[in-house]
Amino acid sequence: MDLLLTHGFFLEEDAKEREIMKPYAPLGLLYLSSHLRARGFGVGIYDSTFGSRAELLRLIETERPRVVGIYGNLLTRANVLAIAAAARECGCRVVIGGPEPANYADEYLRAGADAIVNGEGEVSLEALLRSRDWRDAPGIQYRAEDGSVVSNAAAPLIANLDAQPWPDRERIDIGRYLRAWRERHGRGSVSVITARGCPYHCRWCSHSVYGKTHRRRSPESVVSEVEWIVERYAPDMLWMADDVFTIHPGWIFEYAKEMKKRRMSIPFECITRADRVNERIVETLAELGCFRVWIGSESGSQRILDAMQRGVRVEQVREAVRLLRAQGIETGMFLMWGYDGEELSDIEATVEHVKLCRPDVFLTTVSYPIKGTPYYDDVAGRLVRIGEWMALTDRDVRIAGRHSRRFYSFADQLLKSEASGRAEDAEAARRGLQETFAEVEA
Repeated sequence: MDLLLTHGFFLEEDAKEREIMKPYAPLGLLYLSSHLRARGFGVGIYDSTFGSRAELLRLIETERPRVVGIYGNLLTRANVLAIAAAARECGCRVVIGGPEPANYADEYLRAGADAIVNGEGEVSLEALLRSRDWRDAPGIQYRAEDGSVVSNAAAPLIANLDAQPWPDRERIDIGRYLRAWRERHGRGSVSVITARGCPYHCRWCSHSVYGKTHRRRSPESVVSEVEWIVERYAPDMLWMADDVFTIHPGWIFEYAKEMKKRRMSIPFECITRADRVNERIVETLAELGCFRVWIGSESGSQRILDAMQRGVRVEQVREAVRLLRAQGIETGMFLMWGYDGEELSDIEATVEHVKLCRPDVFLTTVSYPIKGTPYYDDVAGRLVRIGEWMALTDRDVRIAGRHSRRFYSFADQLLKSEASGRAEDAEAARRGLQETFAEVEA
């Protein structure tokens, strides 16, 4: 085996995800597999989602692949490092990629990786597998003889995504994902990617894999894949996993035309930006069977949105939700507390914003700085790590001087109480906010 691909997420270890139970296949690994197998390499995949660390390590020890490639993100750091160490002990070379490792190359190389892939992985991995000297491969970081970290020139991005084979779904058990969904939610979902990259400039958002490019497959290619998925797996719905599904109106209209031409229709949900929604787009989404659109609202305070460089106005979010509701499409809203400079008035503005929008569902998070982003650079001098880097994630840092976790807990309580019309609970939460306003992270 030339290469064993895996990732560090084990559902059995994540109680929160088991409660939500909406797992999706690791499409990034499946795209790497199909690309490399089409070029003659022997590639295995261990999908750790429904597996176990012990089973994966036994596989590595038994098969002894030439290279172990591991996808890593900020939530799987500890597992990725453990897998890398075990692979090295078995004599395998280790390559790590994904959105986080390139920003912590020194740490991952020190922990046992031979190379870190920066950005899109297909071209870099192909070069690594073909080369006797890994230092020649584009788009990687590695340790030089003097101990320094060397970053090679970037690998060329894949310009024609239609020329790429579809992800290797047949190499893993998609049926298990569908069963997990159906047992919990009554319907099964499969994910599809129609594009790579996001060209926008939100200061807290990582662009470490695709940069700020946007490359899109043709509508015909996507419809062909959707048609195959429906015939092969019979899912009840799809998740269109693009960063901004409606970024290009013309593409959406052509996609809808092609779906209609083939008499294809399947329910789906997607993410987009409020400024990429208008009446015709919403009508087209409804015709396609879209039942829910997620919008990154982040805040109801225009001051905070401008600080984030979101490039969206609060009024645009409200209008997008109104248009979607008029077509019977549910809306989901992502919200973020704690962005640098947020005050009580900004929290109250967000609460009022949600009350006016009345989304079908909203999710909140407390902002956390991801290394490699402008937001991280803004607060880097105030970051406090609690514990060892290897056992933590970027979510486990504190920003000195920011409001306490307890403060943001009251913000959540206030938002939920106001949105559901529980005036007494809202007033109690508002008092809690005011009382904890002076509490800050040490």
